[in-house]
Amino acid sequence: MLPIKVINKSSHPLPSYATEGAAGLDLRASLTEAVTLRPLERKLIPTGLYIELPLGYEAQIRPRSGLSIRHGITVINSPGTIDADYRGEVQVPLVNLSNEPFVIEDGERIAQMVIARHEVIQWEPVEELSETKRGTGGFGHTGRG
Repeated sequence: MLPIKVINKSSHPLPSYATEGAAGLDLRASLTEAVTLRPLERKLIPTGLYIELPLGYEAQIRPRSGLSIRHGITVINSPGTIDADYRGEVQVPLVNLSNEPFVIEDGERIAQMVIARHEVIQWEPVEELSETKRGTGGFGHTGRG
């Protein structure tokens, strides 16, 4: 278990894992009144949470699959990254990709947060890279199916 410092200014319990094998914690909207997302509209939804991540970690903000498939609600910059040195409120940029307005109520589960370790790199300038079977083949290079 990795301890994460958190301040909870919402009226909701801290995010928790829904199942033993879950990777993400459900984030809830912290609202004084409901918010309507019209088709193709984007809004930043507050959670009331402030976190302090250890260096070498990030919090990834991802869509909830149920909201995405049933209502077309997703995280606009998925996955969003919260860096270890950020101390502001965790907010979720949602977009409505459906043709119908969607109402977000206070306490509604709006996204998932995954805490992930990452590396800090140091560039090593070289004149050439090693050869691979794929080489410079880009998007769609490996074919279909």
